[in-house]
Amino acid sequence: MTDVRPVDRTGAGIRTTTTIVPTPQNGRAPQAVAPKDTRPPRIDKRDPRYLALRNFAMSMSVFNILGYSVFGFEQPWTWPIFALLVGYSAELTFEMISAWAQKRRPGFMGNGGWGLYTFLLPTHITALAANMLLYANDLFWPIAFAVVVSIGQKVVLQAPIKGRMRHFMNPSNFGITVTLLAFSWVNIAPPYHFTEHVPDVIRIVIPLVIITAGTVLNTMLTKKVPLIVGWVGGFVIQALIRHWIWDVQLWAALIPMTGVAFVLFTNYMITDPGTTPSSGKMQFMFGSSVAMVYGVLMLFNVVYTLFFAVCIVCALRGVFWWVKSMRERGRTPALQPAS
Repeated sequence: MTDVRPVDRTGAGIRTTTTIVPTPQNGRAPQAVAPKDTRPPRIDKRDPRYLALRNFAMSMSVFNILGYSVFGFEQPWTWPIFALLVGYSAELTFEMISAWAQKRRPGFMGNGGWGLYTFLLPTHITALAANMLLYANDLFWPIAFAVVVSIGQKVVLQAPIKGRMRHFMNPSNFGITVTLLAFSWVNIAPPYHFTEHVPDVIRIVIPLVIITAGTVLNTMLTKKVPLIVGWVGGFVIQALIRHWIWDVQLWAALIPMTGVAFVLFTNYMITDPGTTPSSGKMQFMFGSSVAMVYGVLMLFNVVYTLFFAVCIVCALRGVFWWVKSMRERGRTPALQPAS
């Protein structure tokens, strides 16, 4: 039987738990096995992934503060705070349930306050995005519903991507889409929502500032420039195709690119690091695929097209990884019993 007991190994009264394995039949002395460290790895402050999430979260926070104080956001100013509280609570609850089911330590434990802070950064972004982009009149619970769905789907909708299970649906985009489908009276925040109370000159400056900040962030940290190029270039191409073949007015097909909502979507929604490819080629294909799906949906007069297009492409990407995993399992030869 394996014996686990406190052993004084330093002579200074410090007691550590050491596992003693049974003595084998060959008479050799028992060996001590070092206890396994089950703490999640600590994220370094210089890690590009952390820097990207931190800057995303800071940008969303600053934009929300300016939105309620200067730009003219129409939701109550307390709603982003409520959305964050709902998001933090949902994230911690789902993580504890998932950790219990998988018999592991929760991801926010083991590294103190730093571990909790870094663990909740994606939730911070998701909650603020859902609250900022949805309009539910004077009711907050649809916003809370969107936040919970955005976070909960990360535990349920996963695929074996590059050797480990990862979520494949863009969190805030998925939560917003499900909310729009579930409640027909919930709408996307109107375009003037972002520049309602500012002079005309400032209305031009706002998207330029967002483009500049987003370009720097996606160039230096997330490395998602090929995705943006594929998305923007594909958007122009689908507009030209609809104009030449279906006689759609070209200015009408291209005018969404001039709005703040499109700029935010391009720099902060579609480039989500956790649910987009890492290689440049696959990034370009992902972005152009979203643009082509957008064009097809527009032909069928589908509303909320940007959100539906991203959901469809992310879902197809998840199906691709599942099919690839099952094919690889089918080709793996069965282990032969030892003779």
